[in-house]
Amino acid sequence: MSATTRAQIVEAADRLFYEQGFEHTSFTAIAETVGISRGNFYYHFRTKDEILAAVIDFRIETTRDMLRQWAAETADPAQRIRRFIRIVLTNGADIREFGCPVGTLTAELAKLRHPSRPEAVALFTLFRDWLAGQFTALGHHPATADAMALHVLAFSQGVATLANAFGDDDFVRREVDRLEAWLAGGLTL
Repeated sequence: MSATTRAQIVEAADRLFYEQGFEHTSFTAIAETVGISRGNFYYHFRTKDEILAAVIDFRIETTRDMLRQWAAETADPAQRIRRFIRIVLTNGADIREFGCPVGTLTAELAKLRHPSRPEAVALFTLFRDWLAGQFTALGHHPATADAMALHVLAFSQGVATLANAFGDDDFVRREVDRLEAWLAGGLTL
């Protein structure tokens, strides 16, 4: 039961940090979402920084699981990259309303000068390294593969930011189509 409650707290905190921001999410809001008392909450997490660390770990592990699933579903690195590119479509409703979960958290922690920011940036690093590995598997030199990985990450962050700002689904679809055409047409930057 204790491990289940802890997992429920982390999942609720993850969602609330995404929707409301880290700074604006209280222990009370998390406890109410899970349906536990504050005392029970404090049994699992004494500080907000402890729960932030658990949320970042949760996000990293769920991201690794997603990347493993993509690898299991297709051996084609280009198809795997397309899966990443399409995240802005797959998660479109949330992105339009709240932005990118990785980008919004790292930006907020940077503004707060929070010491956990490097751990949050590890999510971007995980995507960067994974994308670079996919481009390397397509036959690109590692330095070129890394530049392409950053290009795709920059695309996803830019589209997520503008989708959140303008809520324009047609724009998002056009940008995804453009990046997929870039991926299919020679991969030069």
